[in-house]
Amino acid sequence: MKVLLLGESDINGGAARGMYRLHQGLQSAGVESSLLVRDRRSTDPFVVAHKTILTKLGPPLNNLALKRYPQTQTLFSAQWFPDDLLPAVRQINPDLVNINWVCNGYLRIETIAQFNKPLIWTLHDMWPMTGGCNYNEGCDRYQHTCGNCPQLFSQRESDLSRWIWRRKARAWKNLNLSLVAPSRWIAQCAAESSLFKDRRIDVIHGGLDTHTYRPIPQQTARELLNLPQNKHLVLFGAPGAVTDKRKGFQLLLPALQNLSQAGWGDRLEVVVFGASQSESSARLSFKAHYLGKLSDDITLALAYSAADVMVVPSLQESFGQTASESLACGTPVVAFNATGLRDIVDHQQNGYLAKPFEVDDLAQGIAWVLGDDDRRQVLSQSAREKAVRSFSVALQADRYQSLFHEIGRLNSP
Repeated sequence: MKVLLLGESDINGGAARGMYRLHQGLQSAGVESSLLVRDRRSTDPFVVAHKTILTKLGPPLNNLALKRYPQTQTLFSAQWFPDDLLPAVRQINPDLVNINWVCNGYLRIETIAQFNKPLIWTLHDMWPMTGGCNYNEGCDRYQHTCGNCPQLFSQRESDLSRWIWRRKARAWKNLNLSLVAPSRWIAQCAAESSLFKDRRIDVIHGGLDTHTYRPIPQQTARELLNLPQNKHLVLFGAPGAVTDKRKGFQLLLPALQNLSQAGWGDRLEVVVFGASQSESSARLSFKAHYLGKLSDDITLALAYSAADVMVVPSLQESFGQTASESLACGTPVVAFNATGLRDIVDHQQNGYLAKPFEVDDLAQGIAWVLGDDDRRQVLSQSAREKAVRSFSVALQADRYQSLFHEIGRLNSP
């Protein structure tokens, strides 16, 4: 079977890296897999870079639709600008197209219906099911017809979100489309949405190479990253770590302040990746080490292995790759008991799930993991076992391959 994975980038960003890992897993399983992207960063010969004048103009012109809503501060995409992806897809001529993260003006809503191929959409966020937002932030209007959008600060039913929702409903009405949800939470969101409530939805967790993401001796990892050997290290990181409010840095700050007031003092330091110190104006309660943006898997594995605990205080996550990566490296994870992270972290087995979104309990979870060396060792072992058992890229590829073959049989003449 010839499968085409379609996305904005191959390795730039969490969703892109998730798609590329699936591609590698499929190839290892013998599937003829290729990628079609606008932003190619790897040297993989099976990644096709689609660069035309339209793909160049897409991102800046796609945002023109938001000019009437200047207060909007969240990711919001109209996907109205024309693209020329159809000829590229036809030239590759896959048996099946797996759509991934395609926002930022890369793929027009109406183009999807013209591929004339069985489609599987992997839900890296909520955009496919909403009127334009990447995450709903508690709004349930995507379960109806959107409009009066709180993220647009709109007071009108017939606003941009309603227009986008109507375009999706019209273009995708008779589409040969199935969905893959990386977590039970986003599967439930899709099932409750007006656009996808009647679609097939399979839950397949994100995968990773558990040979690359593995425990590295902590002393070695700290030496290589120039981190202190005699401190408890709390790790936090994500793309846009300190600027993207969805990642929860603003909730981590008061949690750290609580720990400082509780007497952790000189025993604890913080490590941040995904941002430089110049990007953060916040004053942490402990000494902080900023590693900057990490893009290679080996350095990320070192960062996870160097830490005693990883904190993922996200408000919403389709899955939460940093949490699964951390578990694979044997580092317990503290997160909120919400959204996709519930599929990764098992409370007091390989980490701690704090009450959403209570800062005091987040601090309690960090202290609970750090407070007992023997307990942390048990958590570390359980973390590694969970990652190998549930999140290996081979397991992910096998489940996708089974789905591909089933859909292929259903669509065979």
